[in-house]
Amino acid sequence: MVSLYIARSKRPSIPGFALFVALGLALSACSQEKAETKEVIRPVKVVEITKADDTRRLDYSGSVKSRTETSLGFRINGKVIERNVDIGDRVKPGDVLARVDANDYELAVRSAQASLMAAQKQVETTELTRKRAEQLFAKNFASKSQLEAQTLAYEQAVSSRDAAASSLEQAKNQVAYTDLTSGLNGIVTAINADVGQVVGTGTPVVTVAVDGEKEVQIAVPETDIAQFRIGKSVQARFWSDNGLVLDGKVREVAGSADLQSRTFAVRVSLPADPRILLGMTATIEAKVDNISSSISIPLSALGQKDGAPVVWLVDRGAGTVHARSVKVADFSDDGVRVADGLQPGDVVVAAGTQFMSENMKVKLPETGDQKAAAAEPAVVPDAGVVR
Repeated sequence: MVSLYIARSKRPSIPGFALFVALGLALSACSQEKAETKEVIRPVKVVEITKADDTRRLDYSGSVKSRTETSLGFRINGKVIERNVDIGDRVKPGDVLARVDANDYELAVRSAQASLMAAQKQVETTELTRKRAEQLFAKNFASKSQLEAQTLAYEQAVSSRDAAASSLEQAKNQVAYTDLTSGLNGIVTAINADVGQVVGTGTPVVTVAVDGEKEVQIAVPETDIAQFRIGKSVQARFWSDNGLVLDGKVREVAGSADLQSRTFAVRVSLPADPRILLGMTATIEAKVDNISSSISIPLSALGQKDGAPVVWLVDRGAGTVHARSVKVADFSDDGVRVADGLQPGDVVVAAGTQFMSENMKVKLPETGDQKAAAAEPAVVPDAGVVR
């Protein structure tokens, strides 16, 4: 008997292979569907909106000065031979502050005295001659023209004597001017000449701050100068005494800016107070006028959507965020001032706004009570409430 052996091929059939591939694709699709349905909840920092800020202030520092400062100088030329005051000294009317060499002026006085004596002798001589001419004219021994000539000579002598007397008085005044005296009560704030220096007429030698009203001078840039109008009430705080706060008024605003600093000098008058000393540093606080109520938020909380400024508002109940358009009032060193679009109590995303999208799920920072109640508190990186 002959046995037949039929060998079967080990290659799988086409229908079986197709079924295997289809099963693999189905399992892969199910895995992807499960992965896609898993939501990502992003932890965020938030800031809760508080009451609008409508009291913005401008602060500028300056030094306390006397409202009136007088620069005193000699009324004559001369060499300074004596200076009797220093910076900080108190002076009163009649005090001699400095003195110049008076030798030349004293010589001028003696010369003027000699001229006056000679002029007086001339007056006496011409007077005798005039009287004799009057007597001779009365007896017809002198003509009228001779009498008039003698009278004219006498009048000229009198004029010369008066001029000599005036010259003597002027020379004496020059000697008196060699002393620089104070005419006011005050404090010396500057010395511009010293012993041995030759000064001219009117050259400032000593500057005196007159007793009385004091003021603070500050430099204000043109961006804020409109907030400092004459008569505006401001507050002055002093570095030497934090508890010393005085009400002041803007007394003067410069009509032009300083060429180098491009700032305007503003003078603020202060009330009389014995605690205020010249040279003290004060900070002038001025409230900004015509400022609308605005809400301050961190700069990182401001985002953009379709080219417009927005913030991302957090819905606490749903745990989602929604974009809300806002109107920016201005920018400051500590953030952004929003004029419209936010209300007290709103919670907005404080950082990472570029990662936000509409209805995106977010995880808010846990409060202390929530952490205590949780069995295993979750750690949320970079999460916190910004106040």
